[in-house]
Amino acid sequence: MMNVNGENLRMILGIKLKQLRSEKNLSLKELSEATDLSISYLSEIEKGKKYPKPEKIIALARALGTTFDDLVTLKVDEALDPLAAIVHSPMLREFPFELFGIEQQDIMDLFSASPAKAGALLKTLLEIIRGYDMSVEQFILAALRSYQKIHQNYFEDLELAAERFVSEMQWKLKIPMPTELFKKTLVQKYGYDIDETSLSQYPELQKFRTVFVPPKTSKHSTLGGSKPRLLLNKDLIDRQKAFIYGRELGYNYLKLQERALTSSWLKVESFEQVLNNFKASYFSGALLMHRHSMVKDLTKLFQKRTWEPAAILAILDKYAVTPEMLLYRMTELLPKFFGLEELHFLRFSHRTSTGSMKLTKLLNMSQVFAPYGLDLNEHYCRRWLPIAILKREQGELAERDPTTPLVVAQRPHFVESDVEYFVITIARRFALKPTFHSSVSIGFLLNNAFKETVRFWNDPSIERIMVNETCERCGLKDDICRDRVAPPTLYMKNQRQRAREAVLQRILSGGHNIL
Repeated sequence: MMNVNGENLRMILGIKLKQLRSEKNLSLKELSEATDLSISYLSEIEKGKKYPKPEKIIALARALGTTFDDLVTLKVDEALDPLAAIVHSPMLREFPFELFGIEQQDIMDLFSASPAKAGALLKTLLEIIRGYDMSVEQFILAALRSYQKIHQNYFEDLELAAERFVSEMQWKLKIPMPTELFKKTLVQKYGYDIDETSLSQYPELQKFRTVFVPPKTSKHSTLGGSKPRLLLNKDLIDRQKAFIYGRELGYNYLKLQERALTSSWLKVESFEQVLNNFKASYFSGALLMHRHSMVKDLTKLFQKRTWEPAAILAILDKYAVTPEMLLYRMTELLPKFFGLEELHFLRFSHRTSTGSMKLTKLLNMSQVFAPYGLDLNEHYCRRWLPIAILKREQGELAERDPTTPLVVAQRPHFVESDVEYFVITIARRFALKPTFHSSVSIGFLLNNAFKETVRFWNDPSIERIMVNETCERCGLKDDICRDRVAPPTLYMKNQRQRAREAVLQRILSGGHNIL
């Protein structure tokens, strides 16, 4: 038996009703005449929008040759059993079907038309999720990335909202936008209490940049009060504070209610929470890096005939942002204003004490293969720039100030997929975690659109190198690659499979005599 809410109860009744009517070969008009219920009302029931009174359900049961109990029971037959999966699975329950143009009625129609096939589809989806050991958090974040890709990661409504906010606040558009102005607005307009000292009293929370404490969360809370309170890590640099304040302004101006309370995800509770965090963060980036100003600066950058890392650093300093803020903002503007749609953004972290490399943020609008969690079972290619810079420049990054990052470019040719990219990577050590280094990269498919837009694409000073996604998938010989950290197990498995397929094909085509 399923424990369902009113919406799901209406959906189940509607599907049952449509199934029974189809089995009896009754049209809506014929069922209307048999029950004295209007065609429009019956249609609303089947669409899951109406739940009839008991006397009307009795009339429906008589006309369809079933019982009242069979229509209203929470039990479902095997064909409708996957509906229970939707109700009970937190992944499917939180998946934002509506953002992908799939309405509740579409799901109902699918079940009504072919319940067995619809059930098989949902069961398969759940088996894939379980088979890859995917968490609810990973599933929801993957849904957000898909949503971003559909829109090419550009959202005009959020751009306009940021511009309206600046206008309503009667701010002069300054570059860089003053951090203190953001902070002052949070305090005076939205009543924030900004605390830069208390977070240090909680060792368990030192990895967080911020903790948001809603007003009067609990009478027992030692942190709560009559005002919203924002606790900041004392080691944050000014550029990080500016983004954080901008994000808080976004939460308030956009009237986003459901939200995370910590800067990085302690626990993902719903898709709305993740989506709201994305919207507030996008708003902050649009405040700090106004789109029209950024487009002008990126146009000048791309018109240079030679690759100049200093030009990237100059843009970082002009807007007073971090490398991640800049490169991620580029993913929002380049598809829209430059037609560079085949791109990806990656953030890797390197724990220097163990040598481990972890992909911690991904937006993939290209063909590059870089899923989350891969390095648990495979090893990312150490020749690929986002990884290589962390390995090769470990000593220099440890000595550098976090505000003076390394900027490098590379043209990797992925052997297996036979595609070439142009990758810009910025690396630095973490201010909050000195033993952790980070690289953020934006990669572009080296196609005609990129070559026509970026004049320095063929600068001979840029390293060109053959790479693969992981060591396990790579067939490069040792004399070509000396950076291998794991044997090519998956590559060899694939080669054996290809050999078997080739022999089989020769046999089937008559190339071998079979005794």
